[in-house]
This record gives sequence, structure tokens and C-alpha cells, in this order.
Amino acid sequence: MKLKIASTVLVATCLAGTASAQDSSLLLNGPQTPDQQQPKQPLTLQSGSFIFRELPPGARPRELQKHDIITIIVDYKSRVLSEGNSQARKTDTLNGVLTSWLKWDGKSIKNAPQTQGDPRIAGTYNYQYRTQSNLDTKDTMTLEIGAEIIDIRPNGNLYVEGNQWIHNNEESWKLFVSGEVRRESIMPDRTVSSKAMAHLEVHKEEQGQVHDGYARGWFNRWLDTYKPF
Repeated sequence: MKLKIASTVLVATCLAGTASAQDSSLLLNGPQTPDQQQPKQPLTLQSGSFIFRELPPGARPRELQKHDIITIIVDYKSRVLSEGNSQARKTDTLNGVLTSWLKWDGKSIKNAPQTQGDPRIAGTYNYQYRTQSNLDTKDTMTLEIGAEIIDIRPNGNLYVEGNQWIHNNEESWKLFVSGEVRRESIMPDRTVSSKAMAHLEVHKEEQGQVHDGYARGWFNRWLDTYKPF
């Protein structure tokens, strides 16, 4: 029995010296032996994917150029909460008496006595001011608009502008969007969020019967601007 076990160990040791290890990695060119070492291939999309296919030259996406059209997704949200409280009180008292005056007789300046008594002025001014204001505003604007690439900056950024005018019966909406965006922020479908744009400007103007229903008149705008009362 001992002789049989020793023979088995000897055979296994001999086979281990000549057997080649198998590497199951798909990124290698094949099985490697200690005598023939091959460097591992770098991990790339071509070597690591079974379904990779080279795109034909006409199907590759073209680099964005001037006058190309992209879509800007405007998603603007803001909320402002402000509270204020002010109170002022002021009282002024004035009491003045003119005890001496001068007169000119044509040759020299002399003292002018007040035969009816010294002129006097007196008064009291009271001023009270108290105000309390609360402001809570919430604005939301969501829209999509096509924009044209107007200029390409030296650093590669794109300056885009978009105009839109919608006219429906008596109602009109005018939209204008402009800003600067990086090429990397534009998605493959040529859409970009307004949050990724710098120097963003969004103008929205409404005209029509609905706007006239809640719009202020010119006189009310003047009163609110200058507050004469």
C-alpha cells in the first residue's frame, strides 16, 4: 500500500512539471505556457465586446458646427421668502427768537430796534413710521426650444440663440433663449439642459386678451414705480 501511494505522488509531481496552465480570460490570445509568455491585451471595446461593430464612415456623428440646431430644455425653478419689520418715531421742537436786527440808513449800518417786540417762531414736528411686509414668491418655467449655434468660442464652447413665436387667434407668445454651453454637456440627441449653460438669458412675452386681463395699466405702473403717496 505504501509503495502504491509513493508511486502516485511521483507521477503527479512529474506531470505538474510539464502541464500548462489554462487562462480563462477572453482578453488573451489563447492558452499560455511558461516557455511562451504573451503580454495581455489592453481592455478595449473592440477586444472585450462580442457585439462590437465598426460604424461606417457615413453613420458616425458629425461634429457640431456653426448654424447647427440643438434643443435647449429650460427647467427653471425659484422660490424667494422675505420678511421685514420697520418702525421709526421722531419728534422735533423748534423755538426761535430774533433779538437783534440791522438797518441801512444810506450812510452806515445801525442797530434796528424792534418796536413791536422780538419776532419769534415756534413749532413742534411729530413723525411716526411703521411698516411690515411679507414676500413669498415661487416661479417655475419649463419649455423646450430649438436654438442655433451662433459662434464657437476659442476654447470650444458654443454660443447659441433660440427664438420662438407662437400666434393662436388673439394670443401670442414670444420666447428668446441664449447662452454659452460646453460641447461635453450636449447629449448625443443634441439636447442640453439650461442648468448646464452659462450667461443664460430667457425672455418670455405674452400678448392678447388673457394678458390684458391681469396686466397693469401705465398709470398704475407709474404709481408703483415712483410711489408719490
